[in-house]
Amino acid sequence: MAEISFELYNNQLIQKLVGPSDNNLRLIEKTLNVEIGSFGNQISIKGSKTAIEQAKAAIDVLYHKVSKGIDITEQEVKAAMRMTNGGLDKETAKNLSDIVLKTKKRHIYPRSATQAEYIQEMMDNELVFGLGPAGTGKTYLAVALAVSMMLEGKIDKIILSRPAVEAGENLGFLPGDLKEKVDPYLRPLYDALYEMLPAEQVDKKLAIGEIEIAPLAFMRGRTLANAFIILDEAQNTTPMQMKMFLTRLGENSRMVVNGDLSQVDLPSGVVSGLRDAIGILKNVENISSVTFTAADVVRHGLVAKIVKAYEQKVKNKKDA
Repeated sequence: MAEISFELYNNQLIQKLVGPSDNNLRLIEKTLNVEIGSFGNQISIKGSKTAIEQAKAAIDVLYHKVSKGIDITEQEVKAAMRMTNGGLDKETAKNLSDIVLKTKKRHIYPRSATQAEYIQEMMDNELVFGLGPAGTGKTYLAVALAVSMMLEGKIDKIILSRPAVEAGENLGFLPGDLKEKVDPYLRPLYDALYEMLPAEQVDKKLAIGEIEIAPLAFMRGRTLANAFIILDEAQNTTPMQMKMFLTRLGENSRMVVNGDLSQVDLPSGVVSGLRDAIGILKNVENISSVTFTAADVVRHGLVAKIVKAYEQKVKNKKDA
């Protein structure tokens, strides 16, 4: 067991950091297996050396956030611990936590170091591949950056697309016209938009075409300029579909392609266009790839455990 003690200098901020009944500190204790004492402006931490360092770094990040007027919720505490996992020094962690995407309804901050890297890569590159399991924020953050850039006048249009392919489903057997058939597959994209913009603004932008949500097949033959273009569930594209989509990129546009290569729903023997593209384009300038893991899952805590269990099964199969 090791122990450190340190001071924080603003009692008002300390109260916001520790939370009611020190609940925020208790969450750090439980997660990192440390003991944290708070006495006035004095904080002490007991535990293993590695756990102490991470707990201290997480508290520094949270103190940095409250000093900027950010309310500390349970999600912020968990984000601070994810941000400092893996040995990031506190200054780097604080700088990453300063990244913010501003939309009409909320300000969105990265909740892990990988999320921060992903946002930065999307800002810096014209084409970014986001790879990894569900629940890591790939699509949500891409939509958030697209909305933020539209509100700043940097782009004129947001285009959101998915291949209409799902395990065990066939569009031809679903009721309704084409829009009614494909809308359920595009629902996650609608949900993200309504979390970031007032409903009347989303509806207006959809009506006038400033925001377009369409199945991948609708992209053929187009050149998409002054736009932020997102392809979701890209693991379910064929190589030909992926090439078609990537070559839609026009002037002053950015493209984000997201997918989970462990969840391919294509027919047996069909190569995933996402896997194919990653291999072909890995050395091309201005194209970046960011890989998320179960440690980046920001949904219910059980989701991360489920993802890890499936990852372990795949690893065991490879090792056998």
